[in-house]
Amino acid sequence: MKRAMLLILLMLCVCLCGCRGPDAPSSPADEKKRIVVGFSQVGAESDWRAANTLSMQRALCAENGYRLILDDAQQKQEKQITALRNFVNQGVDYIVLAPTTEQGWETVLQEVKAAGIPVIIVDRMIEVSDTSLFTCWIGSDFRREGDTAAAWLDRQFGSRPLSIVHLQGNIGSSAQIGRTEGLNAALESHPAWQVVFREAGDFIQAKGQELVEEVLKKGIAFDVIYAENDNMAYGAAEALKKAGLAPGKDVTIVSFDASSTALHMILEGEISYDVECNPLHGPRVRAIIEQLEKGETPPKYTFVEETAFERSGLKEETIRVRGY
Repeated sequence: MKRAMLLILLMLCVCLCGCRGPDAPSSPADEKKRIVVGFSQVGAESDWRAANTLSMQRALCAENGYRLILDDAQQKQEKQITALRNFVNQGVDYIVLAPTTEQGWETVLQEVKAAGIPVIIVDRMIEVSDTSLFTCWIGSDFRREGDTAAAWLDRQFGSRPLSIVHLQGNIGSSAQIGRTEGLNAALESHPAWQVVFREAGDFIQAKGQELVEEVLKKGIAFDVIYAENDNMAYGAAEALKKAGLAPGKDVTIVSFDASSTALHMILEGEISYDVECNPLHGPRVRAIIEQLEKGETPPKYTFVEETAFERSGLKEETIRVRGY
């Protein structure tokens, strides 16, 4: 009987040693099969950016056959350039870049091209003399976003006098450039509209709040806050509340991104209009890599289809199903 029990235990040990559970670490053989992607992310300055990072992590995960190397640049282009060079040294299969600004990429991308690594640009665009330095780009039409917001202001206020506080994003980034251009074009066609304050809040909530507090402290009168992303709009709303003003009533707030928090603020009447900027690029990047792996040629530029939101017609269910 004892010999039989020992035999059973021995067989169980062999089975356990020969099988690896789902939570066990992957073997070197598994690692070799995975596609290695280096992702240089701008930072973690906003809800949009957090959703964008999470989307990449979910799409390019081990279960899908990838190993993602994520580098947070903390809003610094020099850190991104270092990250790209590190990715080359690590021998990654693909590089994904969410650039801080449009310019300053020529040299490092020439190095990446020489190493034979495809580069996928996401979110913001880059400005290079040789577009073969990157494989493709996925993102939003930021100028169209600016035009969409300006068109809503026109529908609401027409040619009436309007004093606007303009909170810009990172100067030189595609989102800042496009959204600023949209407002500037509207100013040219609406002589009664004027920007009474314009400063960069770098897409950061605390800076958005500080800038609006500065405007209020200076006693500048204004009707509209044009915030180039949701987090700056959150900060602006908080500054208004501290000053005893009601966001959405005493001051109209127009924003960009359409994150879930901002859409709830629309339902509450605090943000009046929000132009969508979809952050869920992970599945799109994965689809491009899969095309490249098959030897196919993906589109050079892919603009994400987006919409805009105001209180009329917006429902809780709409917010829930969007996923960010």
